[in-house]
Amino acid sequence: MKKLATILILSFISTGLWAQISPLTSYGFRLGLTATPTVGWIKPEQGKTNGISLGFSYGLMGDFNFAPNYSFSTALTITTINGKSTEANVMPYFGVSGSTDPKAYDLKYKLQYVDLPLTIKLKTVKNNDTRWYGQFGLSNSVNISAKQDAISNGVKIADGTKISDQTRFYRAGLIIGGGGEFDISGNASIMAGLTFNNGFTNIVTDGRTVKNHYLALNFGVFF
Repeated sequence: MKKLATILILSFISTGLWAQISPLTSYGFRLGLTATPTVGWIKPEQGKTNGISLGFSYGLMGDFNFAPNYSFSTALTITTINGKSTEANVMPYFGVSGSTDPKAYDLKYKLQYVDLPLTIKLKTVKNNDTRWYGQFGLSNSVNISAKQDAISNGVKIADGTKISDQTRFYRAGLIIGGGGEFDISGNASIMAGLTFNNGFTNIVTDGRTVKNHYLALNFGVFF
């Protein structure tokens, strides 16, 4: 995991260095910090969503401005996606007692990813130190932690159980969002917006099909 984190960080830094020397970046490269609360939910193919759960995302963000109003935007974040569902015959709980009768489980997924999104920002002309943007692209996420709570027939049978063996390593999602950037001093500006991350890859490995999604209330500071 340390090697993976090192590779991702070096990739992010090298991309920034390329942006600084590339003739396409005369409009500037901006680096900042972000901290983002998330609201996540689980959507199983066989079962039902059973409520939302709060999560959090934090890390670096960067904008590579290749035209006055257009940017390639990326980040390197640790993102938690939580959510609840009701599903039947879920591993590793199903069949432990020896019974093969269908059984429903109330589940809470607690998943953490290293996320490297690749998006395009379309920005308005700055007016009174404010500019608005729309954003669209792809999220690329690598799972680094997977835990789960489980209840069956009113009895808690799992509390923070590790489910890494039942969770897929890679998650992809479509990103769409928007917001604003507000200058505060010199080159510094505050970013605030709302993002919907629509996961479209299966997140489990045991034969079921389960996807997770989240809304993020984005906050950040560019320097």
